[in-house]
Amino acid sequence: MSVRLSLLAILDQGPCYGYQLRAEFDRRTGSTWPLNVGQIYNTLDRLERDGLVEKGSVDGQGHVYWQITDAGRAEVASWLGSPVERPAGTRDELAIKLAVAATLPGVDVGEVIAAQRRSSLARLQELRTSEYAGANPEGPEELAWSLVVDSMVFAAEAEVRWLDHTEQRLAQHPGRAMAIELSTDKPKRGRPVKA
Repeated sequence: MSVRLSLLAILDQGPCYGYQLRAEFDRRTGSTWPLNVGQIYNTLDRLERDGLVEKGSVDGQGHVYWQITDAGRAEVASWLGSPVERPAGTRDELAIKLAVAATLPGVDVGEVIAAQRRSSLARLQELRTSEYAGANPEGPEELAWSLVVDSMVFAAEAEVRWLDHTEQRLAQHPGRAMAIELSTDKPKRGRPVKA
């Protein structure tokens, strides 16, 4: 998720100070992705370095208001107008864990899947029963919150379906048929032997 571009998009609405940006981000995402203030200010510093925002006025309480530049507006327009590109390879920890577990001798991969399924189903139940805690259940903040939660529900449902699929795929192979022993081939690359 691009915190950087999300903050920049909020600044496109008008100048904000750090804590205000954090509150606006929370309002627009339903507080489903908590940000700490240090992260906000580090991001603002990088945005300033890149010429996308600049420091503006300071109010009587010492709040420094940040404002977007023309280059920042162009960056927001480009971000909102472009699809999110998913990486070609997987870095999904669960997929990697199950792939490795399925090839390790002596590992009951069925139990690994069962433990994950219990956790995934509990998370799915938690998401399905979550309720908006804001002041206006019919307002735009609730809509933003529900969009993020819906995305999380769909991802959790997909994870449970994938676990079922993985379990079925592994059931097609007799036990230990997929186990891979350590290779005796020595890699050709690596650190040279010390003399």
